[in-house]
Amino acid sequence: MTPRAPRRYDPDRRLRIIDAAIRVVGRSGIAGLSHRTVAAEADVPLGSTTYHFASLDELLVAALRRTGEGFAAAVRDSGALTAPDLAAGLARLMGQWLGGERTGVELEYELYLAALRRPALRTVAAEWTDDLVAALSAGTDPATARALAALMDGICLRVLLTDTAYDEEYAAEMLRRLLP
Repeated sequence: MTPRAPRRYDPDRRLRIIDAAIRVVGRSGIAGLSHRTVAAEADVPLGSTTYHFASLDELLVAALRRTGEGFAAAVRDSGALTAPDLAAGLARLMGQWLGGERTGVELEYELYLAALRRPALRTVAAEWTDDLVAALSAGTDPATARALAALMDGICLRVLLTDTAYDEEYAAEMLRRLLP
């Protein structure tokens, strides 16, 4: 009897699979996501993807959690919440975010909006919004923070969906209308 080869220790495999799923969705959309495409992208055996994620929805939840860390953290770390003009600081931050790598921003919204058709994603999509509201609440009251988050989402979606240029002055003026 031939001795079995020892298992390969690979503690980062789950994270590599999530990152590969993010790249696949970024390149091919959610329709292009399968365990097979992710396994190929992550350079892991197909069984590894199904071991770590029993369903594509589980994999999408993990991908949404990973991508959703971005904007709320940027709000917390930007200094916009302590700027003398909160609206201008947030408008500038949105401009930087939308002016960065557009594929990343589109991917975040694609995963976020996938919750419309995939109920398994709704909890994590709500967490994404809750994290942003919590970050914004450091600069204003919670009700205003929710309104700011909704307006910021609307402005970002409009820019992404219509391919119009982001107008920082307009965004700052609209944000000011919500602030006490």
